[in-house]
Amino acid sequence: MPTQSAATRRTVLRSVGGGAATGLAATDVRGATDRTGDSVQVNVGVDGDTDIVRRVADRVVRRFAFDALTVELPRTAVETLRRRPEIRYVETNGTMRAYQQSPAQSVPYGISQVGALLAREAGITGEGVDVAIVDSGVDSDHPDLRENLGAGRAFVNCRGRPRLCRVAGNENACRTDWDDDQNHGTHCAGIVAAVDNDEGVVGVAPEVTLHAVKVLYCAGVGLISDIAAGIEHVADRRWDVASLSFGSQRPTNLVRDACRYAADEGVLLVAAAGNGRSRPNTVGFPATLPTVLAVSAVDRNGALAPFSSTGPRVDIAAPGANVRSTVPGGYRTQSGTSMACPHVAGAAALLVSTGLTASETRERLIETADDLGLGQTRQGAGLLNVAAALDLDGEDD
Repeated sequence: MPTQSAATRRTVLRSVGGGAATGLAATDVRGATDRTGDSVQVNVGVDGDTDIVRRVADRVVRRFAFDALTVELPRTAVETLRRRPEIRYVETNGTMRAYQQSPAQSVPYGISQVGALLAREAGITGEGVDVAIVDSGVDSDHPDLRENLGAGRAFVNCRGRPRLCRVAGNENACRTDWDDDQNHGTHCAGIVAAVDNDEGVVGVAPEVTLHAVKVLYCAGVGLISDIAAGIEHVADRRWDVASLSFGSQRPTNLVRDACRYAADEGVLLVAAAGNGRSRPNTVGFPATLPTVLAVSAVDRNGALAPFSSTGPRVDIAAPGANVRSTVPGGYRTQSGTSMACPHVAGAAALLVSTGLTASETRERLIETADDLGLGQTRQGAGLLNVAAALDLDGEDD
């Protein structure tokens, strides 16, 4: 169980080493190449010494703790590096995208559907647990979130692409560099931990400490290297749970390394399965990783949401259709496996607050899920059941 005090957890983040945290939003994420076409930005994994990479690089963009770098180098050097025995991979620095569907109108239902109300009635609220929202940032001034906000860190600039960064009615989108200028991260944060204050909405774990890790710019897209750096940051801070509501159909070794690094540091990673519209084997990356708990989406009736990806890597299902939660300046109903993921992240925080480890929490969430009869590739173990996971439903295991 976490031992940090609330005062320590809720201080402003100090700058740490490991590469520049800002300035990368100006990089062209559509290919990550310069305008001359003579150089390319790549992620390189090495075995041991990184000198060979630094010698051929025009610029080192970022260094990681898990023997990897993001560099700019001549295109002609890529194949040369790939042939070196000490090089594990060389990958173009592509992007990942938020898993969010178009907004819809409905009434909130997810908290009661997964039994989180019973946890709050029993006094289990997630207090003392740190949850990282690795996303587009979090509204630092939202009345349903600011009481729970701890540290923030931006790996992309707030409003880094002005033409795409107009958030209607959100005049305070950039009070801090890690503020949300896209709505997505704030919506996920509210599902995890909107406070219990008799207004707006309430989250699954309303007394956890939320940490904004901004890796997606305002269009809901983020560079792979920024995403990996955000996950690494969560691991280095030893935060308990990370909510990852984004992905891609293209796996990347850099993010795989970052997730393994975080899992080794005791972080429980929870990821959205993706919005592949129920087609077979469409679970996105990083949800396909064994170090990540993959979440599909169901509606209020327990039916698979029509947008939810399916496949053998689905671990568990949670509400994701027409979910009402916080957005900068107010509230909105949105759909996507992005909304299902933070239900599970919040539930994980509740279990961690009782003293369970990340691995114990993962096992408990899966073994107590409710079978909806949808099949493993659609629901995993079944619908998230917070009350059963906490032994609050009056039933034996």
